[in-house]
Amino acid sequence: MEPTAQSVARTYSDRVYTDPWEKVLDYRRVQQYTAKHPNAGRAEIGNAFELPPGRVRAWINDGMPDPVRGVQTVLDYGWIDPDPTSDIARALVELLAHVLAGGSINANYSPRLSSDSRIDLKELQQAFTSVGVDTTIQHADIEERATEVVAADDGSVLGRCLVAMGAAHGSKTDLETVPNVVDEVPVDVRASFARIYARHRAVSYEQKDTTRITEDRPAAFRHDLRDLLADVTDEQVTVDDSGLTLSAAASRALGVGRIETEL
Repeated sequence: MEPTAQSVARTYSDRVYTDPWEKVLDYRRVQQYTAKHPNAGRAEIGNAFELPPGRVRAWINDGMPDPVRGVQTVLDYGWIDPDPTSDIARALVELLAHVLAGGSINANYSPRLSSDSRIDLKELQQAFTSVGVDTTIQHADIEERATEVVAADDGSVLGRCLVAMGAAHGSKTDLETVPNVVDEVPVDVRASFARIYARHRAVSYEQKDTTRITEDRPAAFRHDLRDLLADVTDEQVTVDDSGLTLSAAASRALGVGRIETEL
């Protein structure tokens, strides 16, 4: 499943390389060449790969391009192309659900999760911890701001990883579809994604057992979400121009009705 090294590298921008993944490949070629030819100078190495000597000099003097560093970080955490049945794949997909439904990824690629009465603060912290990242709490003492959970370290790389999985960078309302990775994991992980999403977004009524998810997103996303929720609950979920209505049975199955049942 996503993310791959290529998709993470391509979240970076570069003034020279149209495709930042090519920069990663060139860096690796240079490192492999210098390992085999330790006495080679920058001109020789540059000629071998048609690279400017100045660029080679930086790379052989411990300079590491940002895309390379990012790819190495996600490899170190085990986030690259994990086995869909693994614990880390589950953790990444569940964190993705929290970001899509109750968080965001800002301009610097840092994922942020907002705490409210629906989702316990400790659960949001655990979502980060499960992928190996510690957290900090922001705005807890500011009454007019939502309390947010953010990554303490490597947040921008984690955010790039989530964007490579299909999360929106910036405005979430532009997201066209539910990320494909949700279809690549086992059914229990898909169900967990759906439950987390619904718990963030579903609104209950005092006199009704149905619940409502309002979505200011493209129609394709709303229909994708409807298909996912209906599939994992095997219950009725309807879609319209402003969101989705979950039947009483679907609401209960997702843990947002009056009586919870397990998926």
